[in-house]
Amino acid sequence: MTWTGAFGRGCRILLHAIVRGLALTRISPNVLTFLGLVINTIAGILFGYANAINHDRMFIYAGLVIIGAGIFDMVDGRVARATGQVTTFGGFFDSVIDRYSDVALFFGLLVYYARANRFFYLVMVAFVMVSSVLVSYTRARAESLISSCKVGFMERPERIVLVIIGALFDHWHAMAAVLWVLAVLSTITVIHRIVFTYQQTRILDEKAAAEAAAAAQQKVVSADRNNPQTKGGTQQVPSFN
Repeated sequence: MTWTGAFGRGCRILLHAIVRGLALTRISPNVLTFLGLVINTIAGILFGYANAINHDRMFIYAGLVIIGAGIFDMVDGRVARATGQVTTFGGFFDSVIDRYSDVALFFGLLVYYARANRFFYLVMVAFVMVSSVLVSYTRARAESLISSCKVGFMERPERIVLVIIGALFDHWHAMAAVLWVLAVLSTITVIHRIVFTYQQTRILDEKAAAEAAAAAQQKVVSADRNNPQTKGGTQQVPSFN
């Protein structure tokens, strides 16, 4: 077994142990989801508290806290399945709380760049915040129209990993690079989902139009068959004699 395989197996064993322990407590998965939001909010506060003196330390703390919050993101669904507490509302609640968690992190970065008087990156963070929400919104809205819209590659896990990298290595200005990557790739993902949804809904519209035309034609044929003047295939012409 390679060292990467051994590491992955060890992580799975640890995750399974955490899930099993939480399942024994019968804790609500929704509580775990909310705790993830609380921890991400703490990370956002650490970002906002950073300044020129403590910047490196606060960003590393924030990155580590986000990693801790990620544990709750990974286990809430697994605990729900392990304890038989899977509900429709749980999925909805998890999705909403994830959006709040994303905004909490980016809001902390907004505060940091505002206090540092770095206007360009203040605008960049605001743009990334909006585009990250749109990545999730376009999928949710599209899937109310079509069966699935999972295209694109800048989902929430990828965004969180990039933010963690930016936080842990910002001594070398990694966060600035991460913001650029997030801004570009999130926008591409949104555009990709818009185009994909347009193509899929066009197919559905054409199919619906064809079915409607076929139904209308069938209705005309049925009406002709039931019309006394056209029964037998010949039209009865009135006599004027």
